[in-house]
Amino acid sequence: MKKFGLSANERIKSRKDFDRLYSFGKVIYSSKKRIKTIYLLEVAENKPSIQIAAVVPKKSGSAYWRNRVKRLIKEAYRLNKDTIVRRCAEKNISAQIVFMSFNLSEKTNKKIRLNDLLPEVLDNLYKIMNSI
Repeated sequence: MKKFGLSANERIKSRKDFDRLYSFGKVIYSSKKRIKTIYLLEVAENKPSIQIAAVVPKKSGSAYWRNRVKRLIKEAYRLNKDTIVRRCAEKNISAQIVFMSFNLSEKTNKKIRLNDLLPEVLDNLYKIMNSI
């Protein structure tokens, strides 16, 4: 696994995984309540792994804007994933994380940049790391 990559194995894709996360996962919010994060931690059977997904509701804005927000969330995670990957490997834990936009909309944030979302994603990552 590359240090700064985000491979297909690191993404949550199946509906079954999303349903399990929404049913049994823990919910946290970033400090400014712009990003909501649902996560599920389990003891790893084989090899510890982390899977993520980025979700933006349709009513937040146009498809162009929603896709941009998803890309920025994934990029913010990708740049800072090494600390949480190491922590999960030390404790032999597999994690599934869903980052959702919560108080973000195209009306209030027409031009959104990585620097707008990076502190929010980092805030939630550190909260997850402290619970491991």
